[in-house]
Amino acid sequence: MSEGRPARGRRALPGFGPSMGLSLIGLTLIVVLPLAALALRAANVGPAQLWAIATTPRALAALRLSLGAAAAAALVNAVFGTIVAWVLVRYPFPGRGLADALVDLPFALPTAVAGIALTAVYSSNGVLGRHLEAMGIKVAFATPGIVLALTFVGLPFVIRTVEPVLAELPVEDEEAAATLGASRFTTIRRVIAPALFPAVLTGFALAFARAAGEYGSVVFIAGNMPMRTEIMPLLIMTKLEGYDYPGAVTLAVEMLVISFGLLLAINRLQAWTAARARAS
Repeated sequence: MSEGRPARGRRALPGFGPSMGLSLIGLTLIVVLPLAALALRAANVGPAQLWAIATTPRALAALRLSLGAAAAAALVNAVFGTIVAWVLVRYPFPGRGLADALVDLPFALPTAVAGIALTAVYSSNGVLGRHLEAMGIKVAFATPGIVLALTFVGLPFVIRTVEPVLAELPVEDEEAAATLGASRFTTIRRVIAPALFPAVLTGFALAFARAAGEYGSVVFIAGNMPMRTEIMPLLIMTKLEGYDYPGAVTLAVEMLVISFGLLLAINRLQAWTAARARAS
């Protein structure tokens, strides 16, 4: 046995049993118990009342807006975030370190600050908002403002998910495709896209999940008008402030079930795509 090499079978961390036990305890305390408590509260409401609360016109409008805006923002991030990751990984340029640091700013910036900043820029008297409204484009206190805020908070998830895959993708593969006469579009479709698609899909799922539950940045730029610009997290907070605990619990469980189902479907699609890529 060479010097410095750990003995066969030894691991830096404890064995499977202790590691699994600690993992289960942590997950139970942090994730399972709070969600179980929420489900138990919902069960006490009763199926008929749950359905009546969840299907009110106001709740359905807030749900459509929350999920629709989250999906739109995640789609924008999937495209724009992939381009930004490509530029940061493949091209050296002055200020790249600063640009790379700015990517993580939405992680550290309080969401309320982001909402205030976006409102200051895109409101009717903002730096850009006044010119956009002169052209008939209303951003703040409308659906585009909500999508913009959700895009802001979700962008780092796509970039940081795609960057490692791009860094591992050999440039020689693209050069070989070009040498064989492939066009740029063919190179992207046949060489780059299959390698990046699972990472982009993961980033999309993370950005969507983040956007679906966003509250702080949206309330400042949305206008919070019921049936128009009221998102589901805001409606839940409104019911809590009005001491309507059954309503708040019902809407929270509704968001939980829908978001979990969508994420599960996306994860299954990602696993299927990765399996196809390995098989090919």
